[in-house]
Order: sequence, then structure tokens, then C-alpha cells
Amino acid sequence: MTLWHNQSTAELASLLVTDTEKGLTDEEVAARLVRNGPNKLQKGKRFSAFVILASQFKSLVIWVLIGAAAISSALGETVDGIAIIAIVILNALIGFIQEYRAEKAAAALADMVAPHCRVVRNGHSVVVAATEIVPGDILLLEGGDLVTADARLIQASVLRINEAPLTGESQAVNKFTDNLPPETALAERKNMVFLGTSVTGGSGRALVVNTGMETELGHIAKLLETAESGETPLQVQLDRVGHMLLLACFSIVALIFGLGLLRGIAPFELFLSTVSLAVAAIPEGLPAVVTIALALGVQRMVRRNALVRRLASIETLGRAQVICTDKTGTLTMGEMTACKLATADNLYRITGEGYSTEGAFFVGNAEIPVEGTPSLLALLRASAACNDAELALIDGRSMIVGDPTEGALLVAAAKGNITRPMIEAEMPRLAIIPFDSVRKRMTVIRRQENHSWAFVKGAPEVILDRCTRIRTDQGIRDLTESDRVRLLHANTLLANDALRMLAVAERILDGFSFEEGKVTDNAEIEKELIFLGLIGLQDPPRAEAKEAVAKCKRAGIKTVMITGDHPDTARAIGRELGILGKNDEILTGIELDRLDDAAFKERVSRVSVYARVTAEHKLRIVRAWKAQSAVVAMTGDGVNDAPAIKEASIGIAMGVTGTEVTKEAADIIITDDNFASIVAAVEEGRGIYDNIAKTLAYLLGSSTGELIVMLVAVLLGWPLPLLPLHLLWINLVTDGFAALALSTDPVDSDVLDRPPRNPQTALINRDLIKLTLFTGLLTASVTLGVFAYELYIMDSSLEQARDAAFTTLVIAGLLRAFGARSEQRAIWEISMFSNIRLFLVVAVCFGLQLAIHHVPMFQTLFGVEPITLSQCVGWFAVGFIPLIVLELRKVIRYRYLGKN
Repeated sequence: MTLWHNQSTAELASLLVTDTEKGLTDEEVAARLVRNGPNKLQKGKRFSAFVILASQFKSLVIWVLIGAAAISSALGETVDGIAIIAIVILNALIGFIQEYRAEKAAAALADMVAPHCRVVRNGHSVVVAATEIVPGDILLLEGGDLVTADARLIQASVLRINEAPLTGESQAVNKFTDNLPPETALAERKNMVFLGTSVTGGSGRALVVNTGMETELGHIAKLLETAESGETPLQVQLDRVGHMLLLACFSIVALIFGLGLLRGIAPFELFLSTVSLAVAAIPEGLPAVVTIALALGVQRMVRRNALVRRLASIETLGRAQVICTDKTGTLTMGEMTACKLATADNLYRITGEGYSTEGAFFVGNAEIPVEGTPSLLALLRASAACNDAELALIDGRSMIVGDPTEGALLVAAAKGNITRPMIEAEMPRLAIIPFDSVRKRMTVIRRQENHSWAFVKGAPEVILDRCTRIRTDQGIRDLTESDRVRLLHANTLLANDALRMLAVAERILDGFSFEEGKVTDNAEIEKELIFLGLIGLQDPPRAEAKEAVAKCKRAGIKTVMITGDHPDTARAIGRELGILGKNDEILTGIELDRLDDAAFKERVSRVSVYARVTAEHKLRIVRAWKAQSAVVAMTGDGVNDAPAIKEASIGIAMGVTGTEVTKEAADIIITDDNFASIVAAVEEGRGIYDNIAKTLAYLLGSSTGELIVMLVAVLLGWPLPLLPLHLLWINLVTDGFAALALSTDPVDSDVLDRPPRNPQTALINRDLIKLTLFTGLLTASVTLGVFAYELYIMDSSLEQARDAAFTTLVIAGLLRAFGARSEQRAIWEISMFSNIRLFLVVAVCFGLQLAIHHVPMFQTLFGVEPITLSQCVGWFAVGFIPLIVLELRKVIRYRYLGKN
């Protein structure tokens, strides 16, 4: 691999066989296009709509339901068969719509390439299509241009490049042409420009070294193709559930059929009953419950600023054990802000966030008026005067046009009621001496009344060296050595807080002439300056980010900050937000390169902050966590985040600043780019899992009760207590409706006070099996008890006994839905009306059950008779017993025995 940043331009010109002055000839360009191919990124794998639709039918549970529908139809239960198929189709359609656009990430990279650019060919500047760029071309760059290939700079005049999409660096990078050491990290290669980045200011000339898939952006596209999203934990768990249910149900049904034959039950009647039992024992409503729970979660998450692209990813986010998050714009505002000012008299704290012009100046806790503080007023005026940015109001929001650092100075000035238009009206600009990396300062010359003024800003040590006086609230006086020591000490203290420091000075100019905006003698103008003050800037943490990180800690989730910024900046932000603890480590990209996979896997759990990292580093970080079987969420906005986002258990893209590439790779998009919204989405994910788990427990309890009723009846030689239609009614109508309503339960308030679930823990685990068997035994006991009482004690007819068993089982199942809302809290500790859907569904199902007994058509269909008030009250009382026992179990188990 050629280290382009380490070689001189003369060496590179020789290596690439080109002329840095005249560029390539048309003939050579044509030959290189044939040899290297067009300058475009290859499109990733395209998934057809048919493939995505077919993937909705991979689950075993779905095929079990399709088989159940076929059997029901074959037995003449056409309505039941249609109902089951409708559930399957609805489930598939919702999943298809959500996932249709899930596999377009690599193809979206092609949109990053600019359509045209300026190059030197045959000794002339020409505009060509970006796809026609070849290695050896000479690129001409100006402010506003998109960079169309990876290139080595030949000339750079105050050139600044926004590399955030590629490296995550929050500030525009000042470029130069000097050689750099071989080990220089990507974010530090300041003599290179890269495809997909943009020019924010200045101009330059660069030698193209790589195009298309050989560029750094192309390298990311290749990484994106190697990243594997895989199945979500929920999909894996549901497949396991399908296998277990299939095996358990058909084993028990086969046992019942064999015992029934031995007891002399008519084979055809026994066959109908056992097949109906098999259909009833499989919870047909489970896929619908999962889909509805996820779909409702999608709606709630939209209200909390999260858009979901893959339904199953919501529940996966609830399992997250690690959140790897970008810094800029997610944990921080993503808007450079002046937060501290230091003058000769005071250190000021500036309130307000981002580019909003609302804010004030404080010394300690006392607000200071700008108009009554001459030194502060002069500092703010000079900051606005020495400035090329503009503050614009776009869609009701203050936005910066130009360099973010200069924009931050304008915002600070506006908080003191000083605006750029006001400055332009009072002091027209005469000339400018641009900033460059050698001088480390910028000067703007303006005319005010009969005098010319120079306003200078730059690196504090440089500006202080050129100052001889200092402005105070009492006036201007000589700058003493003690002043210099004090100001440099203040600069050091503020810089240690990860603030980017600037100094501002001014000078009245007499005896200088400025023709056509040109300055003839920079050195003479930029000396004997009057020092005005220091300004500390940073991309400040979001106000709600610290609390969100604390919530993650309480929830047992490790937050890992990954940024392209300098390690000192990353360390300060990490400490301020509580991400970087006492025993946590910070790791740079260069240090990560020195670790092999085994060493990094051992160390990854101790690292909380990564700085100066590339796309490949981010991918390694995610894979190292996954190698430890962790459920890891990855967030980001730039192109360099896309491979890791796709590889992660759950990929999260930023909706405001995120590139299309990143959004296409993600499962979830955060619409306000806020880390707090990610934590809110985790909360929703946990709530959705809770709803799916308790609904599954409810359904399995019902199915188990039905199986035990039939099995015990056969073992005792009793007539079958339930007819085939009774079983299907209970399963598809009563339990089905109640289960769907149960899946809409609101999220528990304490859901983030629990540690994340182990992804290896099965959805059907030992505790759930024990609870299911206990619930099934309770339900079966009251049902068989009523059946035996009516048939053998009251000497009622078989039809009346079946009627009692059928109604009691329905009542017990419906009442039990209220207790199923919480695994630990008793029914009286939860407001019944917090899930009004469940309350209404149970009421309607009770009404339908009564209608079966009193509407002649239903009486004939179900083989039931009208019931008296005393029968209704008695069966209702017996149906209440399972709920009472289960609630007492909760109290004893969790209140008195203290189990959790």
C-alpha cells in the first residue's frame, strides 16, 4: 500500500507519471480510464422485493400456523382456517413494508460522488464529470466544492476541509502540503483530501492518487459489504419457541390419541378432538401479538424521536448491553459554541446552547450587562468585526453560514446585541489578511469615522506576543509581564477543559493606505496590538446527555464514546458526561492498530472512549463486543460509521446530520440526533419485550390448561369435556383477543432500573415452564372440577357438563389476563384502566360468551344451553380461583420471600 502522505509531490508525480503544472493529456486520461475504470463506487447487493417477502415466511411458527389452517379447513372449520391465514398474511405484510429498504446501504454510497469538478488537462483548466477522474489528474479546489477523489495536496491557500462524514472530526481541518510520517492516522493526514469530503474555505491544487473503490470511501464500501447484520435475538428466540411448541404439542396429542383408543373412544371422534386440540394448543395469535406489540412500539417511538426500519430491531434494542455512540451532534450539540470569555478584568461564563442567540454573561452567579462593561463590549465587537461567517434564520432556527468557529463568535456577540450587519453598517470592511497555518491569525481592517482599525484573532500565544497594551474596564494601559503570565495561565486552564482557545486584539491604524482591499505589509499592521481577551469554544454536551448516560448505567448498559476528535477533547467530554470513569481507559486509533484481535478482545470491556478512529476501527470495536456475546448498539451519522452500524446487533443513524449511506445501513433512525432519544428507544424496546414475554406466558398457560383437561379426561376414562369447536373458540377468539390487548400494555416506569437481559436466556426458560405448568394445572383443575360436579354429582347431562367446563375455562382465561400484566406486581397494584383496551376486550368477550348461551343459532353451533343467573355466578366464582391463587403466589414469592 502506497503511503501517499509520506512522499513528496515530486516523487508522487514521478510515480503516477504526470505533470503537476500541465496535468494529463486527453490520450493518457482515456488509457487510464480503461485501466482503472470510472471514478465511481460499486453498488452493493440489491435485494428484490420477492426475496424480502419470502424472508417473512422463514419462521417455523409461521409454517406451523399454515399447517393448522390447512387442517382446520380440511375438517370443515373454514372460518377458523381463514382466520389463521389472515393472521399469517398480516404479519408478513407488516414485516415486508418495514424491511423493503433495509439492504440499500452500499448502493447509496454512489450518491456521495460529486457530478462535476475542475481539473488541469493539457495545460488548461477544464470542468469534467467526476466519473472521468483518473489517478494523475490535477484537481482544482475552491470553497463549496465537493472533493471527487483521494488526492495529495500540491498547493494549499488557507484551505479548510470538512471531513466529518469520513473521520468524525467535528471541526474543519486546516490543510497544508508538507510531508507527514508514515504512521500518521487518517484524521491527521492534513496534506491529503478525500472523496466525499467538502471544501469549507480557501483554495488548493491536488494530485489525484486514488479513484473509485480504491479511495478511502471505497474502502468503507468494501467494509460495508463484509458487515453482517444477522438475525435479531427475538427472531432466534421465536424460532426456538416454534420448535419447542411443535414437539411438545404433538407429543401430548399423540399420547392422548393413543390412550383414547385404548379406552374405546370412537376413532373418528377422537381424531377430530385431538386434531382440534393440536390446533388449539399452538398459540396462533403469537405472531400477531409480536407484530402488534412491535407496531405499537414503532408508533410510541416516533413520538420519542425514533423511526424504526426493521420491526424486530425494537426488541433487540431493549436487550442492548453496550451502546457505542458518536460524540459530535449526539452526545454534544454538534454546534460550536463560545462558552467562556476572559478579559483583563473578569472570567465570564456564557449561557445558551448551540447557535441560539438567547443567552447571557455571568461572573460567578451574577449576570453582567454588556453595555456597562467596556472591556467585554470591545471583545464582542472585535469578534464580530474579524469574521467571515454569517448568522441566518432558517425555518425558525439560527444557522451558521461559513466556518463553525467564526459562527460561534457571531452567536456570542449576538447575545450581547452585536450583529454582523450592525458592524458592516458602522465599520465598512477595507481589507482582509486571511488566516493561514503559519501565521496562525486572521486580520480584518475596517473604517470607522476617520480612522482605520485592524481586528485580529488567532492562537493566544501568537496574539499575545504581538500585543503591547491591554484594554480594561477603566481604559487602555500597557501590557505588563505579569499580565502575560496571568493570561497564558488562564489560557492553559481553559484549554485543559477541552476548550478551543482564541485570542482577540485590535489596533487603530493611521498612516496606512489600502487599495482595492489589498494589504502591502502584514507585519507592520499586526504588531503593537491592544489585547482584548480570550475566548474558549467547544461543541458542548447536550443538557440531557448526562442524565441519559446515568440512566444507561442504572440500566446496566455500558456507554462507549467513539470520535474522530483529539484524545484530550474526547477525554474531557467523556469525564463531563460520566462515560469515562476512574478505572476506564481511553484508546486512540493508532494504539488500536497495535493490538491484535485477541489482545483487543481482552481489553475492549475496559475501554470507554475511543479517539482518532477510522471506519475500520469502529468495525473492529463492534466485532470485539459481539465476540463476547454482547448485544451492541452502534450509533453514528457519517459514512465512516455505516459498516459498524450494519455489523452491530442494532444500528442507529442520526436523522438530521446523518448521511443517506448511514440511514440505509441502520435499523433505527433518531430524528433529533439526541443520545437521550436513543435511551428512550431502549426503554421502549424493553417494554416491548416485557409485553411479548407476558403475552406468551398467558397464551401458553391457556394452551397448557386445555391440554391437561383433555389428557386427564382420557386417563380417567371420562367423556371429552370440550368439543373441537369449544377449543377453537377459546384459542382464536377469547384468548386471542385478550392476548392482543395484553400486548399493548404501557411500559413499566421501572424498566430502566433493571439490568439488560442475557441474550442467551431463552424466551421459554425454566421459570416460564414452571409458571405455565402451574397455571395450566390451576385452570384445568377448576374446569375438570366443574365438569365432574355437573356430570357425576348433580347428575346433569353430558351437554350441560360440557357447557359448564367450557364457560368456566373461558372465564378463568379472561380473568387471568389481568394478572398476566405483571410478573411481580399484584393486580391491585396496577390500575385496571391503564390498559383500557384489555378492560374493554374482556368485557366484550364476556358478552360474547353469554350470547353463545342465549342466541339460538350459537346454541346449536356450540352445543350449549341457556344458563341461569345462579349458574353464571357460580361458574364465575370458580373461574376466579386461578387468578386469586396466582396473585397470592406473587405476594408470597416476591414480597415475603424476596425473590427477583
